[in-house]
Amino acid sequence: MRNGESTTRRTLLKGTAAALTLTTAARLALPGGAFAQGSGPEVKGAKLGFIALTDAAPLFVAKEKGLFAKYGMPDVEVMKQASWGTTRDNLVLGSEGNGIDGAHILTPMPYLISAGKVTQNNVPTPMYILGRLNLNGQCISVAKEYAPDKVTVDAKSFKAAIERKKASGKTVKAAMTFPASNHDLWIRYWLAAAGIDPDKDMETIVVPPPQMVANMKVGTMDCFCVCEPWHAQLINQGIGYTALTTGELWNNHPEKSFALRAAWVDKYPNAAKALLLAVMEAQQWCDKPENRDELAGIVAKRQWINVPVADVTDRMKGRFDYGDGRVVENSPHIMKFWADNAAYPYQSHDLWFLTEGMRWGKFEPTTDTKALIGKVNREDLWREAAKTLGVSSVPTSTSRGKETMFDGKVFDPADPAAYLASLGIKRIA
Repeated sequence: MRNGESTTRRTLLKGTAAALTLTTAARLALPGGAFAQGSGPEVKGAKLGFIALTDAAPLFVAKEKGLFAKYGMPDVEVMKQASWGTTRDNLVLGSEGNGIDGAHILTPMPYLISAGKVTQNNVPTPMYILGRLNLNGQCISVAKEYAPDKVTVDAKSFKAAIERKKASGKTVKAAMTFPASNHDLWIRYWLAAAGIDPDKDMETIVVPPPQMVANMKVGTMDCFCVCEPWHAQLINQGIGYTALTTGELWNNHPEKSFALRAAWVDKYPNAAKALLLAVMEAQQWCDKPENRDELAGIVAKRQWINVPVADVTDRMKGRFDYGDGRVVENSPHIMKFWADNAAYPYQSHDLWFLTEGMRWGKFEPTTDTKALIGKVNREDLWREAAKTLGVSSVPTSTSRGKETMFDGKVFDPADPAAYLASLGIKRIA
């Protein structure tokens, strides 16, 4: 092993050991560490942001079904954001600065914002992840010009196709939604597994989710990674096809999170609990098969995603027409909001996102992951809310254990450096 890899291994192990064994008792010793007992919310409302994606559904349902009001927060506003960059900026501002208090958010973003990696002048804005919103549900689609190449989860045919295109003097671009985001990491993993360097063999660009289809239509990019309903819409408009669902890369992978500004949670702990209770109850409702038709109708509404319900229903119910002749009924990679502990924010999953961030140079290899996860991931608050809701099945560990990717790579939360060392294409030495 090279010296750089050895150093990285020691640093990652040092920064990980205690992160996966944080206890609620330790949290209770901190100011605002636990929800205050015996009283209602300190305020009646909060401003929550969302991007027009189906995995924001729990926020839509909590608002439409009166769940925020049920838990004493009738004045909650669920506000559409133009892009993830706008979400970041409004979180930094906070509602007192005409921004927002929390959001449906890409899981790495609370870490990037808390560490000052993506904020103006690198000034941190501490964030808390209170829960996960879903598992699975993202896809990678390619332009219809690649139909003859039959691109799937194995991107080797795509590699040959882009080499031909580059040889003709044309550029090749992959679109994602925010640097070091879930979508950035999914598409990078997929490309790199096929020997495609996302930084050297092509260009990655940022496109807001609602603009993906329009940009593909005019040839801005060759492939993109985003949540639904934009892949189904792409197919319905005859512009491209789905190469894979991200659940094929990593089955039951973690996706979006529900996060709030740390200062807001510390100031209004009961209100934070009320918001979390409403979102968690909404997740339970969203996950019931008998509610999926109604759910598709809700998320398609103008004030939420604003698309034809036909762009939502099939994939929301687990029917995946890839647009290239492949049709999968009852896909195991359906978006999950509650099943299989989808709502619980495993610290081991946050560690994977941080490790991949190191892989691509978004976080330094010396990052103290233990400290960062300890500050941002508030799984203790989730557990307390679950107790209030009477949830009977609660994970016994903050780690889901070893995770196996589609290419056979194994992420062991107890040894993230070994995983990092096993990856062929990366920016870290």
